[in-house]
Amino acid sequence: MSAQVMVFSPAPQLTVTIEQQGGRPELHVHPGGQGVWQARMIRSLGVEVTFCCAAGGEVGTVLEPLLIAEGVTLRLVRRDSGTGWYVHDRRDGSRQEIAEQPGTALTRHDLDELYGLALADGLRAGTAVLGGVADPDLVAPEAYRRLAADLRANGCRVVADLAGEHLEAVLDAGLDVVKVSHEELIEAGRAKDDSTDALVAALRALRADGAGDALVSRAGAGALALIGDEILEVRMPKLSPADPRGAGDSMTAGVAAVLAQGGSLHDAVRTGAAAGALNVTRHGLGTGHVDAITVLAERVELRSVATIKERS
Repeated sequence: MSAQVMVFSPAPQLTVTIEQQGGRPELHVHPGGQGVWQARMIRSLGVEVTFCCAAGGEVGTVLEPLLIAEGVTLRLVRRDSGTGWYVHDRRDGSRQEIAEQPGTALTRHDLDELYGLALADGLRAGTAVLGGVADPDLVAPEAYRRLAADLRANGCRVVADLAGEHLEAVLDAGLDVVKVSHEELIEAGRAKDDSTDALVAALRALRADGAGDALVSRAGAGALALIGDEILEVRMPKLSPADPRGAGDSMTAGVAAVLAQGGSLHDAVRTGAAAGALNVTRHGLGTGHVDAITVLAERVELRSVATIKERS
């Protein structure tokens, strides 16, 4: 049986981007959102993905075939309306927002249907990724808490990439691996600043609050990881960025893909770091060739910062 991951992405978006190619404007229409970008990278790493989401209305009708074209097994709850979207202009090389609508909150019925799909497919896959939404009001944190708790209670490995109340909810449920950006930790009051000492303390707190292992991404500074009793600095290859967005999502995807294939968490972090580093060299979010990621992963260094006992 091939490796599989279930990606829980309650509210994906339709993304429209205007590029400039050869002196002429060019339109790109894709599915988007954190879960989509994570699923895309997991697929790039050779792991099958079951994608659980809700979409509907005119935008959802356009979005559904685009999701299928990503090569995932789509488990879709059809809504009456409310699917989010955005339009960006990148003709001058920088990303400018023209208009956006994150969507409307999922109803209780939508969430109940989506929970059933995600629970079944998560248990079949054995590894689940819980991704966030464009607006935290779209999905109640309790939905994430319940799903994380029930998946883990029945033997599924849970990897979460969340922030705010949704992060607190899954920590309360307990999970295997959590990835958070340093900006999100500071905004939540879990870290006083972006210093190594402050983020190490935040890693320890994440463990105490329910995370098995934890990663903190720090943009260009490289990540910090708590694996077992050891705190590691993740030194990534230096590459020239084209679009800084999406590195954290690719890191989460790389970690989940390696764990689903039976790899160690150390190897998972190396692959995740390489996927994130490669993603920023490209304009497409959650993209990257597996050969390049494999080569870069060999160049990722994990340097011990401290152990839990030393910090206690």
